[in-house]
Amino acid sequence: MMATTIDAEVADDAACAPRPWHAQAPAEVCAALETGIDGLDRAEARRRLHVWGANQLPAAARIHPLARFLAQFNNALIYFLLAAAAAAAVLGHLVDGVVIVIVVLINAIVGFIQEGKAEQALDSIRDMIAPHAVVVRDGERHIIDAREIVPGDVVAVEAGDKVPADIRLLRARGLSADEAVLTGESVPADKREDAVAEKAPLGDRFSMLHSGTLVTTGQGFGIAVATGARTEIGRISSLIGNVQTLVTPLLAQINDFGRRFTWYVSGAAVALLVFAMLFRGYGWVDALMVVVALSVGVVPEGLPAVITITLAIGVRRMAARNAVVRRLPAVETLGATSVICSDKTGTLTKNEMTACRVITARSVSMISGSGYAPEGAATAPGGAAAPPDDVRDQLVRAALLCNDARLVERDGRWSVLGDPMEGALVALAAKAGLHPEAERETWPRIDELPFDAQHRFMATLHDDPRGGRRIFVKGAPERVLAMCAEQAEAGATGPVDPASWQRCIDLAAAEGERVLGFAVKVVGAETERLTFETTETGLTFLGIVGFIDPPREEAIAAVAQCRAAGIAVKMITGDHAGTAVAIARQLAIADAPKAMQGAELDAVGDDDLQRVVDGVSVFSRTTPEHKLRIVRALQANGHIVAMTGDGVNDAPALKQADVGIAMGRKGTEAAKEAAQMVLLDDNFASIVAAVHEGRTVYDNIRKVIGWTLPTNGGEALCIVVAIILGLALPMTPVQILWINMILTVTLGLVLAFEPAEPNVMGRPPRKRRAPILSRLLVWRIVLVSVLFMLGVFGIFHYALATGQSEATARTMVVNTLVVMETFYLFNIRYLHMTSFSLVGAMGTPAVLGAVAAVIVAQLAFTYAPFMHGMFGSAPVAFADGLLIVAIGFLTMVVLELEKIIMRRMAPATAAAA
Repeated sequence: MMATTIDAEVADDAACAPRPWHAQAPAEVCAALETGIDGLDRAEARRRLHVWGANQLPAAARIHPLARFLAQFNNALIYFLLAAAAAAAVLGHLVDGVVIVIVVLINAIVGFIQEGKAEQALDSIRDMIAPHAVVVRDGERHIIDAREIVPGDVVAVEAGDKVPADIRLLRARGLSADEAVLTGESVPADKREDAVAEKAPLGDRFSMLHSGTLVTTGQGFGIAVATGARTEIGRISSLIGNVQTLVTPLLAQINDFGRRFTWYVSGAAVALLVFAMLFRGYGWVDALMVVVALSVGVVPEGLPAVITITLAIGVRRMAARNAVVRRLPAVETLGATSVICSDKTGTLTKNEMTACRVITARSVSMISGSGYAPEGAATAPGGAAAPPDDVRDQLVRAALLCNDARLVERDGRWSVLGDPMEGALVALAAKAGLHPEAERETWPRIDELPFDAQHRFMATLHDDPRGGRRIFVKGAPERVLAMCAEQAEAGATGPVDPASWQRCIDLAAAEGERVLGFAVKVVGAETERLTFETTETGLTFLGIVGFIDPPREEAIAAVAQCRAAGIAVKMITGDHAGTAVAIARQLAIADAPKAMQGAELDAVGDDDLQRVVDGVSVFSRTTPEHKLRIVRALQANGHIVAMTGDGVNDAPALKQADVGIAMGRKGTEAAKEAAQMVLLDDNFASIVAAVHEGRTVYDNIRKVIGWTLPTNGGEALCIVVAIILGLALPMTPVQILWINMILTVTLGLVLAFEPAEPNVMGRPPRKRRAPILSRLLVWRIVLVSVLFMLGVFGIFHYALATGQSEATARTMVVNTLVVMETFYLFNIRYLHMTSFSLVGAMGTPAVLGAVAAVIVAQLAFTYAPFMHGMFGSAPVAFADGLLIVAIGFLTMVVLELEKIIMRRMAPATAAAA
């Protein structure tokens, strides 16, 4: 290990004049960067990090705040409002024009602020899913933030990893990388340790791994020779893998609706203007001002901003529950998820593996202890001490050597660096009296074939201290058995008995255990490299190890929640069918879980799979290709599918799924980049929590639309009816603008912050193509608009009939509209239950704050003299104020009765609404 330092001047030289690392021998690279196979020490790594800086590309230039503020005005609805303001000012209605401009400015400020908060939320999410890397420092492996890698670090990679820096390989075994992001080559490039020509093009530098590329097969390690902006990808300034911006199909749909709605309003406004002038005797100035105010009132200019706020809040809430959304359309889709396809190990289970059973041809041994603590012993099934078994001893040694994991103890707690099952095997070896590090030094590893999903086994080649060499193999028991011609017995070997071993596998699996098989092959000292040809035949089967990994308690509750919500849960695992079904029963995934094995999947066509897929709860012994077929079959049946994955080969299924979910802890970078969501804790309960938040977001969007459109429609309907019927206008143009201004920034925003309704997970998922405006919601828009019109004309004619002035009558109308819209807000807060409850009346802090602001504004509008001059308002008597409140309360009662009646008449429709 080298601990010398490199001064800043040398660092600057290295940055300015990159060296042809690909053409240099490994020893030259190590000497140039003053490092070695044991890596840097921690102090030197910290010093180099200070010299070279963080291993990250320069942040993309942000849009200047002023430009971002001005962009808020780049909208067809805003252009329409500004034109209306200019027309009002030109016609001498300065107050009207100023009020319209204030409405536009408030909308722009709200949009500017929420966009800034959304950027902050996405920045924090980028930090949450920042990649990690395995480095060797002080001779030990460590998992660190990839941004902390420095030149000279020894970095280890394997299939599925995103390469964190430019690396000169020291060792490569079956290693290939997808370098399309740099070279455009669609075929992965094979990698090796040998130096290549100095002038070799980028795509032919086989001794290098480049930052930002993806490892597709194999494993290896090498020296980081360039980081951050000094990497190849840094030189071409290609920023990849960023979280998407806040642009979603729903927002695009709303913006398109806004543009079309503006044209419709413009056409209707022109028609109304002509009608008022020709048939109702309005002067063109008065008619124009009425139409301008009416148009401003009916245009939902704040709707896109409020929906964006709702989505951003949903993203933050999901992140707080360990579900990081990488692509915002997933927020909309999650609420409609009807099937969750989940891995078993670590997602539905605790991922705290313990080797609990060892079976050889000679004996069955139960292993005591739990977790990764190397404490326990082997006993016979009855509880007595286990008899000596040399085959069991060979198996335990094979399990330790064909293994890349290490156990570490921190604060009295043992944890694993590496795969959990491999960690359990290291603990098994320690319980058997083997010292892991000493044993690995005695049996040094020469070569290995890393595990991959296609071959389903791992093999390592070791020097035998007694002479010769041995190949140790571990993997899926059926796969390992198929590679064996013999099995180890007491002091000898005999023909392998697949039927007997299958019974043993079934026995362990029936207890909910995961099973691995182990084998050995003696080879000569001339064997230097492992190949599949030399490994897949001629092995001697040693036995099997059963592992227990109990279900998570929170996963059991989450599965029950899914079933209550009409969401089917499918377990997809590479495990044995018996193990998977045993766990499925404990989780209560179905009343009688039905299983289907990978071989059965291969035997059925796509059409047949589509017919049977809904009835199957457990898919065992599956490959990534099976996952893809399962997703497509479920989607063909009309389901919205969420699929979990962690491996590089899971990427196609994750992309195919409506919501691809990558594991944050055990997931590869390839899986994370293909996914729409990343689970920080790899916990199934976090998926269900995200679905819960997705449903809440969708509900809140519908509440925002369901409140905005009918309140605007009610105001517009009053004016249109008055003009058509030749009645006195119940409000002046400037009063219409006041209502629009005061409610847009108060009540119009608060529904974005609504918590979930109590029954949000107690109703079935919405249909794949369910419209935002359901028939029931359209009916409510019409009903509420008519109720508002009746309330307005009722109070207006009541005031005039009791001898009050027209100014007072119009003031009462404005207050009535505001009060009715406030009560309607409390009504629509609950789409699926009554709003008449203590919780409903209490409201949320956001609702209560908005209502308080509206009350203060309306008191000023009604009683402040300066407001009388600006808006033509007048004081209202206390008794009349009580009458206005009563009208608002009566409106809520009518709407609550309508809610009850509609649910009794058409419960399914109501639930879907």
